[in-house]
Amino acid sequence: MNALTALQPKLALSDWLADLVVDALIDEADLSPKPGLVDRRGSGAHTDLHLGLMHASALALWPSFKAMAEAAQQWGKIDQALREDVGRIGREGEVEMLRVTGGVNTHRGAIWALGLLSSAAALDVSTLAPAQVALRAARLALLDDRAAPLTGDSHGAQVCRLYGVHGAREEAQLGFPSVIQQALPQLARSRAAGAGEQNARLDALLAIMTQLADTCVLYRAGVAGLTRMQSGARAVLAAGGCASLDGRRCLRELERDMLHLRASPGGAADLLAATLFLDRLQHGLPAQLGSL
Repeated sequence: MNALTALQPKLALSDWLADLVVDALIDEADLSPKPGLVDRRGSGAHTDLHLGLMHASALALWPSFKAMAEAAQQWGKIDQALREDVGRIGREGEVEMLRVTGGVNTHRGAIWALGLLSSAAALDVSTLAPAQVALRAARLALLDDRAAPLTGDSHGAQVCRLYGVHGAREEAQLGFPSVIQQALPQLARSRAAGAGEQNARLDALLAIMTQLADTCVLYRAGVAGLTRMQSGARAVLAAGGCASLDGRRCLRELERDMLHLRASPGGAADLLAATLFLDRLQHGLPAQLGSL
């Protein structure tokens, strides 16, 4: 231990995990150029969102993610009690999100995905590999939350019924295959190819978009919008990814069409944030982490 490390204050595990989640949400929002999504250039296909609002929402959710990690530490195992604690804290986080944003849904899907993943990470810090954390999150997601409202009237629920597709709930229950099988491998490939971090993250987002039945896109633009999203994302990657000239041209074409359709792949964005969280998590605990 050097003198600088010795002077650093001890950091609680729940604080560290909440920091990682918020960093992932802010980095996802800042990443540019994302087709149809809020980024540093503007509001994408949205009329009610902007980058400042995304940042404010992410920061306001920090206490909720900390509380979910603390609940996992308190219960110490995947069971009904933990599931219902995480669900309650997540719903309270949604209320705070809507208060901060004036009623705009900025991060509802991210609360679900990253709440499960941060809770799963807190359960066992000795195994923080992405697939292991995702598996624990899946086991937690498979439990019913008996206190959850039975309305089922969210946009995502409506789309799942109408089109017979899986939504965010099933993605989690399956162990986040879009993240584990698509995004993280693509992120590693693009980094290894020297794409640069921003381009590698964009490629990871596109890898998710190639196969995800994004309910946000389906709600706004139907099957035609979803088909365009998936085929356009495949075209960018096939052309060499976002670090190549041809890939960049395909990305511009995809963005033009997404804006024309008013389609925003918000589900893919939530899963990119989950990807960035798991990517950082696998590097292990920081030296100043305490036992709290």
